[in-house]
Amino acid sequence: MRPRIPRQSAAGHDRTGAEPDARLTDELAAVIAGARRRALRDGDRQIDTAHLLHTLLESDPEVRAVFGNGPQIARLLGYLVQRSIGYGLRWQSGVEDSGAVPVLTDVAGWSPVAAGAMEDAYGRAERRGGQRARGVDLLAAIVAAPESRAVEVLGRAGIDADELSERIESGQTGRPAGGDAVR
Repeated sequence: MRPRIPRQSAAGHDRTGAEPDARLTDELAAVIAGARRRALRDGDRQIDTAHLLHTLLESDPEVRAVFGNGPQIARLLGYLVQRSIGYGLRWQSGVEDSGAVPVLTDVAGWSPVAAGAMEDAYGRAERRGGQRARGVDLLAAIVAAPESRAVEVLGRAGIDADELSERIESGQTGRPAGGDAVR
């Protein structure tokens, strides 16, 4: 029997599925598509911040560079993988909600915290003068949500979200060569 999971919008489209979202780099649109596939494969009802973090780590060199060299990324990916077979199973029956704002019902297929993080990533891109949100913009928005599942996973992996946020804000992202990925 197939689980009942709401249909989610296609990659590179806004959350209503109407038009391509010009506010995303191609790379970030691919991250969202990957997070959507991960949520469906895990049997989750919605894309949450842990899905986004997992896919960002796997596919965005700039995001990986924020974590620096060392075992942190491997440990973090280990915890993210365990979510589908261990402690993350308790998340399947609930909605990721910070409790800070009312649950949004107009963002089908997204947890309220993940939807808010996407909006914050767009705002961060605008503040830095960018036309499109990048993976680091989304990472900054995710770690700024202290009650998010991603921040919970970071904590379990021994990574301080506040320290990570400070590294991002101070520009210590270790950007790879090739400049802005905006196309």
